[in-house]
Amino acid sequence: MDSCPNPNDAERAAWMRVLALADPQRLDVLYDALEPIPDYRMLREPQTGMAMVRGRSGGTGEPFNLGEVTVTRCAITLDPGVMGVAYVQGRGRRHARQAAVADALMQLADWRPRIERDLLAPLAREQAERAGRRAGAAAQSRVEFFTMVRGED
Repeated sequence: MDSCPNPNDAERAAWMRVLALADPQRLDVLYDALEPIPDYRMLREPQTGMAMVRGRSGGTGEPFNLGEVTVTRCAITLDPGVMGVAYVQGRGRRHARQAAVADALMQLADWRPRIERDLLAPLAREQAERAGRRAGAAAQSRVEFFTMVRGED
């Protein structure tokens, strides 16, 4: 198993986002279809904890602590010394493990095309469709305000 040249941060962040936001049941189906997965070793068993979520007023203002969210993290390593990590919202231990394995496989030249085609592409397409449906539903409830100029008496 040859390792790919190191992916740039934006590429890796993009596929890790797709994996983290994946519907766990759909990820199960697509992940199971990849069998046989190469042997891997757990560096960090899936662990659940809390993370502080920060926000910005108006998207650009001063940051403030919004609240805490439950997060599960996992780290694995494949034989050629490739490490995969994942952080997923919630208590999805299996989700975190599968995402970490997929992250590691994406770093292997012989696995990357298959993971992109059979796992990431369907998940990304489904996420885009869900986002489109949400945007459409939000657009239906959109209210447009306008100002009428009053005449002077």
